[in-house]
Amino acid sequence: MRESPILDSASVADGIEASKRIEDCGIHLILSDIPYGIGADEWDVLHNNTNSALLGTSPAQLKAGAVFRRRGKPLNGWSEADRQIPCEYQRWCASFASEWYRMLKPGGSALVFAGRRLAHRCVVAFEDAGFTFKDSLAWLRESAPHRAQRLSVVFQRRGDVANAAKWEGWRVGNLRPVYEPILWFTKPYPIGTTIADNVLAFGVGAFNETAITTYELRPNNVLRSGFGPSEGGRHIAQKPVKLLMLLIELTTLKGHVVLDPFCGSGSTLVAAKATGRHYIGFDISAEYVEIAKERLAPDMFESLPGSRSEDNPVFVADRRSSHFDRLAGISVSHRKSRVRRSK
Repeated sequence: MRESPILDSASVADGIEASKRIEDCGIHLILSDIPYGIGADEWDVLHNNTNSALLGTSPAQLKAGAVFRRRGKPLNGWSEADRQIPCEYQRWCASFASEWYRMLKPGGSALVFAGRRLAHRCVVAFEDAGFTFKDSLAWLRESAPHRAQRLSVVFQRRGDVANAAKWEGWRVGNLRPVYEPILWFTKPYPIGTTIADNVLAFGVGAFNETAITTYELRPNNVLRSGFGPSEGGRHIAQKPVKLLMLLIELTTLKGHVVLDPFCGSGSTLVAAKATGRHYIGFDISAEYVEIAKERLAPDMFESLPGSRSEDNPVFVADRRSSHFDRLAGISVSHRKSRVRRSK
């Protein structure tokens, strides 16, 4: 018999391993901003490629100077190790996809923030585990860093004036990344039943269109919910609490259980509590879990009129910017001293 984690908790643990303790069909929604497998940060390196060019430290890159620092090389598959990175990422996703399938109730959703470059590998891993790939939502960011190097500058540094002029306006890299995919997977409902039957039996399987119109102007799969005052800009992986609230209300009812196995500093958990859902969160970083617990403190929430706060917590951040700053993931004292990841 599995010993499930305590509801409404954030714990320091390897999310992949800790999730194995959760009972079968015990979760209504898994919502997580998983590592994308494309960055140079330790938590995002999910492959064994030690090619120095990957991290911008090859002889040619060092000669080019700071422009390559922590940017790496272009995607052109210089070696077999380069070509294995997508395969290794798919295997990593497969290492927990079956567990996610086991934990979800029939008809339950798994909503996964994924990197554009390797999202397809995540899809294959989850389909192989039994999931149905329902849709790919697009979250439009209000702003995005553009790291594409100007090709003319490269030639200028080489003293090649003619080619610098010829290639003016051209860049090396990608277009500005203003959207991020949110992969929507569902666990199939039992054979011989309908979605309506499944909703009555397990409480999940349909989606709440009203949840979208509460936060968005149009009920479609392009989402624009952004950060509140002073919330953004703390980490490249940060997601708006309001966006997470939308996704939770889209797929679950009050009292349902939301799991985030890679909860970071707890934005998913905050959104779950704010919408009256139970939550379970894991993160390998004790520092981030401590921040999550601060954000989940009772004084961050207020109750609906005539109801108990533990039954119906209400998110107050969108009405009072000071509360939003606190819920966004970094307390005032922390903000002054350092920048922390806020997922």
